[in-house]
Amino acid sequence: MAWFSFLTMRTASSPRSPRVFFTNTLSGAKEVFIPLKPGQVLMYTCGPTAYGPVHVGNLRAAWLPDQIARTLQSAGYRVRRVINITDFGHLVTDGDAGEDKMTKGLVREGLTPTLKNMRTMAEKYTTTFIEDLAEINVDTEQIIFPRASDYIPEQIALIKTLEQKGYAYATPYGVYFDTSRFPSYGRLGDIQVDAQQEGVRMVEQREKRNPADFVLWKPDVKLGWESPWGLGFPGWHIECSAMIRSLLGDQIDIHTGGEDLASVHHNNEIAQSETASGRLFSRYWMHNAFLTMSGEKASKSLGNVVYLSDITEKGFHPLALRYFFLQAHYRTPLSFSWETLRAASNALERLWRLATEVREESRARSAPSEIREYFLARMRDDLATPQALGGLWDALRSEEYTPEEKWGLIEDAEAHLGLSLLSPPRGRLTNEETPAEVRELVARREAARAQQDFEEADRLRERLADSGYRVDDGHQGPVLTKTR
Repeated sequence: MAWFSFLTMRTASSPRSPRVFFTNTLSGAKEVFIPLKPGQVLMYTCGPTAYGPVHVGNLRAAWLPDQIARTLQSAGYRVRRVINITDFGHLVTDGDAGEDKMTKGLVREGLTPTLKNMRTMAEKYTTTFIEDLAEINVDTEQIIFPRASDYIPEQIALIKTLEQKGYAYATPYGVYFDTSRFPSYGRLGDIQVDAQQEGVRMVEQREKRNPADFVLWKPDVKLGWESPWGLGFPGWHIECSAMIRSLLGDQIDIHTGGEDLASVHHNNEIAQSETASGRLFSRYWMHNAFLTMSGEKASKSLGNVVYLSDITEKGFHPLALRYFFLQAHYRTPLSFSWETLRAASNALERLWRLATEVREESRARSAPSEIREYFLARMRDDLATPQALGGLWDALRSEEYTPEEKWGLIEDAEAHLGLSLLSPPRGRLTNEETPAEVRELVARREAARAQQDFEEADRLRERLADSGYRVDDGHQGPVLTKTR
């Protein structure tokens, strides 16, 4: 019997909480969620390396744990969440090879490679990341965002524990974890260990005992922290294990991340964490599929990325991106284009209008209905957001349900989906929806800007603001939003 088979054998959830099912990458099966402690959930998410702004593919990986948390909280669980920030030494590949991302960022910005400059740059992009999360309705006040550089002593202590247990060995290229001592290495996603050789430098490969062995401490003669192994940096993988132990404990309920992290980074976390504690590390592993651009994974290295700032500059509301994510199951690859985002934006604005009409008709009073039960069942069945959205649309356009029943559904939908349905923001205005006098002011402002009369353009912007309209300069022309 597999060591983790007890996870699939138990079928009774807490009597105080509805049953929620998730697909567990560890077993490859859909399982009923059973927390370590009744009513409590400990969840960790691999966050960004803060050497630049995060793109929409990164944001999908950050949206997934928010969707998980909303579903569990709505089912009565208390969720403690951590998203780490890597603010030093993450190599371009996950296999301990290639250029260091943070150093690459410092060179790009003309900064001298120092620990202080790394931290300064990282804090700038961490602030942007957290602001982006808030823009897509992730409650950042309920999340802990530890910086890896604040946990250097904990990482050194964890490496020493692995060394004392005989699982770590030193080479001229660093201190490595001996994967041959951990027989179940690669069990997450059923990874074949021989495949781990790809991308490893041959000189360094000769210093390793096994191709899959990974770095715990990387020496650096110029930069880093003092340690028993000399000046240098902790390996990228060790930081997550150390921060989880410090903030959540030896065992957690859920670990999330992009599917690209499962084969190397997350298997490395499992090996070092379970070796150190002697206990199961994470009971559930959940990974989102890639977001693609023209059929390729969105990646900074490929140069095919879009940022949330690009989306808002084009006049889209940030929640259009969240709606876009909801249209596909989190384990399904999602292809981004400006056309698909525009379709999501238009759908969201129609949904806001319907929600506003229902609120007025129901006077914000709710009533139970079978459609609410359908919606909740879909969300609790491995976050089936496309089906849940479909049920929401069908109900709001149907004459079968009373306004009060529809409003009750909207309350549930908002708790789970985070689309500001209870109090919709004013959407972008089309030309047909804009009063003639306002259109005239916008046209005059555009003419002033074309003539570089920016003083007049600013004056007209203020007149629009006084009239209850905000004008933004998108790539495709002015974008008008009603503010009151």
